[in-house]
Amino acid sequence: MIVWILFITFILIFLALDLGVFNRTPHIISTKEASIWTTVWVTMSMLFSGVIYWLYGNGAIDNVDNLTPFNATLKYITGYLIELSLSIDNIFVIAVIFAAFKIPMKYQHRVLFWGILGAIVFRALMIFFGVMLINKFSFTTYVFGVFLLYTAFKMSLSKGEKFNPKKSFVYRQVRRLIPITSHMQGEKFFIKLRHITAATPLFMALVIIEFTDILFAIDSVPAILAITSDPFLVFSSNIFAILGLRSMYFFLSNMLAKFYYLKYSLIAILSFVGIKLILAHHYKFPEWFSLSFIAFSLLLGIYISLKKAPKELEEFSN
Repeated sequence: MIVWILFITFILIFLALDLGVFNRTPHIISTKEASIWTTVWVTMSMLFSGVIYWLYGNGAIDNVDNLTPFNATLKYITGYLIELSLSIDNIFVIAVIFAAFKIPMKYQHRVLFWGILGAIVFRALMIFFGVMLINKFSFTTYVFGVFLLYTAFKMSLSKGEKFNPKKSFVYRQVRRLIPITSHMQGEKFFIKLRHITAATPLFMALVIIEFTDILFAIDSVPAILAITSDPFLVFSSNIFAILGLRSMYFFLSNMLAKFYYLKYSLIAILSFVGIKLILAHHYKFPEWFSLSFIAFSLLLGIYISLKKAPKELEEFSN
């Protein structure tokens, strides 16, 4: 339990420093700043694999699956890569939401900060219930596996329909509850208009980002449960991927169209982990194979995307 407390405390302290010190004054996140923070988060995530090795090697944490330190480390890295690759798909949706509500660049970090804080809470709850279901009902692995295969199939048929946040179910329901204004006063989520309090575009962007993250978590949590049902490995790999999402968004936001072929990497990864879940009670894929397949799929998608001519990419993104 003490490891959980220390880990969560570390995350909360860093988030407090992030908003209260590093980004106290709203400003436009430059590509250089975003690339530095992306490097910092990826490096921290990889270095944490050493902490995982130490924790599971010294019995400092409840090792529910009796994992060796090496296997625990491989599972953590594999889970992190899965969450990171699925987070990239989330970046595309976030960009659409910010564009739809015309959120200025200098206020986007604030929205993402509170969005990620909420995502941590929702992911923790989903991981808790997901692990509980898998441990209590063995057939759950088949359900999750079929669901991931269906998601991969649906993604393969998708023709890139444009998402309009202002026509979404969430937007319509919030509008029934509180007035919504198109005006903004700095980084405020609510403002006074005569005798009423109205939600600003920043608040609406935050709400829709939260709900879209829940939808993405429905895919990503079962995906990582295909790798391990160890609660700490699932939670820590999820959290590091989520925390790195903000800087990665600002790093990739100006070149999203270049990564069109990552869609096929995600299809391959979701299909693989779906098959792995279905076969979980009959065949165990070696940890090195899972990690290699996921890393190769991700790198291949990036390589092909960057190699494609700009004109071809523009045709695909339209």
